[in-house]
Amino acid sequence: MMEHATRVGNRLLAALPPADFALLAPHLRKVPIEHDAVLVQSGDRVEHLYFPCSGAIALIMELPNGQTAATAVIGNDGVVGLMTALGPVRSPLTAVVRVAGTALQISPARFQAVLERSPVIASAIQIVTRAMMTQFLHVAACNALHSVEARLARWLLHIHDRTDGGDVLPLTQETLSELLGVRRTTVTHVVSALRTSRAIKSNRRGQLEIDRQRLEVVACECYKVMSRRIDRIVSQDALRLLHAAPARNGCPPPDFPFAKTVS
Repeated sequence: MMEHATRVGNRLLAALPPADFALLAPHLRKVPIEHDAVLVQSGDRVEHLYFPCSGAIALIMELPNGQTAATAVIGNDGVVGLMTALGPVRSPLTAVVRVAGTALQISPARFQAVLERSPVIASAIQIVTRAMMTQFLHVAACNALHSVEARLARWLLHIHDRTDGGDVLPLTQETLSELLGVRRTTVTHVVSALRTSRAIKSNRRGQLEIDRQRLEVVACECYKVMSRRIDRIVSQDALRLLHAAPARNGCPPPDFPFAKTVS
């Protein structure tokens, strides 16, 4: 199973029994997700689901007055476009790539067809829905109760968890403003405060170099509580999928047959 997980990259898909995964595999397409790319636009129908293998994607709520705030960050433990599992609905959120990586892409129609054939995949969707709801609820509480400095530290840690490029994060002040739902002048003051505490080592144009240990000290308790609860949902519940009954048809594929890899 470890080999299977390594090939797949996305933890949720890696947890599927091979027979169930074989139903999805022919329809998955490996694509790059570029920095600042908009995968889903608020108000639009979802054209594709994305199962990230690497990188970080922020889900952004946009208000009519133009203000924005992040509600979640998704990495290789989740999926973007999950609302399509409920039917052909328009997305209430915008999904923006904040750290580039790769993802497995599938059309809603293809995914729905497989979903109807596999109770195990339906269970996997319930798992990721629980994880997403947990993150939404924690973020809402954190935004109401904790300081901007603590919240920024939390977001930086969440994003850092989903990267493999060291301690330099490709985040501009505009991006941080969007994540926090505050003005850029506020971001300037917050970044300066975190530099004073040395939680941020440097903030060159478009890049933040962090000191993770110091950042964890600044972050509110929400970071550890949220991470622990989400990891428990994804890891423990996903483990149960490995012991689930096989899908109605199909055998484990000899390898991971992506329909196409886009470079």
